[in-house]
Amino acid sequence: MIEFVSSKLNFKNKKVLLRVDYNVKIKNNIIVDDFRIKKSLKTINFLKNKAKVVILVSHLGNPQGIDEQFSLRIVAKYLSKILKRKIYFITDFENCEKIINSLPSGSIALLENLRFYKGEKENSKNFAKKLASLGDIYINDAFSVSHRKNASVCKITEFLPSYGGLLLKEELQNLEKIRNNFNPPFVVVLGGAKLKDKLPLIKNFLKTSDYILVGGGIANTFLKSQNIEIGKSLVEDELLETSKKLLKNKKIILPIDFIISSNYRNIKIFNPFKDKISKSEAILDIGPKTVLKFSNLISKAQTIFFNGPLGYFENKKFATGSLKITQAILKNKQALKVIGGGETIALLNGTISNFEKIPNLFVSTGGGAMLEYLANKKLPALEALKNNKV
Repeated sequence: MIEFVSSKLNFKNKKVLLRVDYNVKIKNNIIVDDFRIKKSLKTINFLKNKAKVVILVSHLGNPQGIDEQFSLRIVAKYLSKILKRKIYFITDFENCEKIINSLPSGSIALLENLRFYKGEKENSKNFAKKLASLGDIYINDAFSVSHRKNASVCKITEFLPSYGGLLLKEELQNLEKIRNNFNPPFVVVLGGAKLKDKLPLIKNFLKTSDYILVGGGIANTFLKSQNIEIGKSLVEDELLETSKKLLKNKKIILPIDFIISSNYRNIKIFNPFKDKISKSEAILDIGPKTVLKFSNLISKAQTIFFNGPLGYFENKKFATGSLKITQAILKNKQALKVIGGGETIALLNGTISNFEKIPNLFVSTGGGAMLEYLANKKLPALEALKNNKV
């Protein structure tokens, strides 16, 4: 069982190593999505007046060694601004223990990108031991990285008393509501490009949900498995047989019309069961009849899970279906709504501001970790917390 941070624990004169996830989107040296940063504040604020020093550790991107374009320096500046206090940014990993020990009591520090060092992704015992030497207590508040076998979320628990953070607790409590404790009707809305990533989730939800509404590249593969021509649409040919077998379950609901185009400018509506599509055309969004059909099912739901856009939403011409389905989900006030995945959160941001104030809505920081947890897979970092015996 995971033990979570609480007021019962004694942090006085303790240096706390807090694993967060600041793998955020940065464009032109500006943070364009601060969702994960803001979600980390609850645990930081809980600790800042209790611990001697709070040492934040994270990764950013996937650098191959030290690379300034993946530096967390910009995050340190942003954190300093929103917390209205100095954040000590530490780039010298070899001498960081000495630097941390010299910080005044009550300080908050952020280490440079952990992935600058190969020991992080290798789940190296030596790297974890070096990292652990910086603190007296370790807290994992990075649910979104908990499906990775990385040193800062797995091996480190062998060296320090280890706990789950407040965000991690919130994630697991809310995801558990749709994994085991949901109220029917339970409607799952799945999109995105890769069916391969969603297969374990679909198979698991076929046991529990009432409907699985699919769009995006996932729907294309299902269509082609029925020998329906889909032009040059995104498809996973290696999963056609699997898709065909899955469609025997009537819980999976396919779109009944689509928006297609050959040049991303001229668009038309396509009914895959009646119309023909040329080799030069591609499916880029769900159509208006599908929006109505899906929205009707969503309006009657008591539990909703949404992951993945239902079309090529990056282009405004093909974002309508995804945005309208997002609106339909938010319009259902009585249902518990769980939404997750980077692109899905971008959709949410494009639909409404201050979405965290919407009742019965939980937005997960997890992408792959959320999908694996809901597919009943064991997450290495959570198992490491459960097995902590320090």
